Amino acid sequence: MGIVEEAHNVKVLGSGDQIIVLAHGFGTDQSVWKHLVPYLLEDYRVVLYDNMGAGTTNPDYFDFNRYATLEGYAYDLLAILEELQIESCIFVGHSVSCMIGAMASISRPDLFTKIVMISGSPRYLNDVDYFGGFEQEDLDQLFEAMQSNYKAWCSGFAPLAVGGDMESVAVQEFSRTLFNMRPDIALSVAQTIFQSDMRQILSLVTVPCHIIQSMKDLAVPVVVSEYLHRNIGGDSIVEVMSSDGHLPQLSSPDIVIPVLLRHIRQNIAQ
Repeated sequence: MGIVEEAHNVKVLGSGDQIIVLAHGFGTDQSVWKHLVPYLLEDYRVVLYDNMGAGTTNPDYFDFNRYATLEGYAYDLLAILEELQIESCIFVGHSVSCMIGAMASISRPDLFTKIVMISGSPRYLNDVDYFGGFEQEDLDQLFEAMQSNYKAWCSGFAPLAVGGDMESVAVQEFSRTLFNMRPDIALSVAQTIFQSDMRQILSLVTVPCHIIQSMKDLAVPVVVSEYLHRNIGGDSIVEVMSSDGHLPQLSSPDIVIPVLLRHIRQNIAQ
């Protein structure tokens, strides 16, 4: 196993000619895909990895400068594909990984046959003529809460992000992976993500994009999926699901998995 693969806990499962890469969002790790993976193993080779900074990665590898922008994560993704000698894949990104995949596809469109985006957003802050869902003071409060008592913040944020029942397995699961992150790294990653603005790169994305979104999501208002659809350079398609929350593949697998499988298998033109 190569250095990059080891650092990112890369796993390759299943057997098939087509490769699917699954990339998780903030506060989780590759375990967020546990309900989806069994449905893919027969027809695809599935690549799972952890973003640097996830609780499952070595915190010594986390370079605060490299990961002060999303580019650092996009370079990691390209390095993983290169080390595995992957020439083309279907990329399924959750949350921040939607923009990481989009960015990687701009420099190497040949590597991506399509990008499936779940709960993605190019910008979380509201702006003139743009509704991202947050004001700067909301974010400042969020960062302050993370800094003052990380554990308490995790147990408050997890049910809000997941949506639905406080006692659900999905909330417990997200609390666990969130709490596994080193607090200073989690704060740095959250600041990078929530302060990012990827709107200017969207027109450069030429790979077909399938944009999937929960009807109700604390982090990403539904209008954001329409914004992505209108501004992505290549072909795109949007589907809003009846699910609730920012991690629907974990909290509502019965709704989300059939939708994901359909978008993985289907081309936009069909």
